[in-house]
Amino acid sequence: QRAMAPYRVAKSLTFAYGHRLRSHDGPCRHAHGHNAHVEVECAGDLDAQGMVVDFKAIQRVLGGWIRENWDHRMILQTGDPLVAALTELQEPVYELDGPPTAENLAAHLFHVARDAGLPVSAIRFWETPTSMACYAGS
Repeated sequence: QRAMAPYRVAKSLTFAYGHRLRSHDGPCRHAHGHNAHVEVECAGDLDAQGMVVDFKAIQRVLGGWIRENWDHRMILQTGDPLVAALTELQEPVYELDGPPTAENLAAHLFHVARDAGLPVSAIRFWETPTSMACYAGS
């Protein structure tokens, strides 16, 4: 079993996005927007500067990715007919393999951060001020 890293730090990022959950049986099946709050948790030992990771690196890497790909965009599941309609109108769209739920968005950001070399241990994705999904990877 893997030992827990001794230090944990977190950086908060915020952005606006829209989505819809086509198979949802409530109002979330319609296009709507959120102001997301993302907590990026990183874990590990301290480096020579006494840090797990520089907060500015998290902002630059993951904050930059969010700004380029998700901020003020519709995040839709691949195959959603709204993708073609919005693309034709030259509206920005990001396609996700699965439904764009808070859970799937948290997992997607976790993998983006890990693939970029951040020592990410968890992503907490606050879709609203009272609703959060956490993905801690594997």
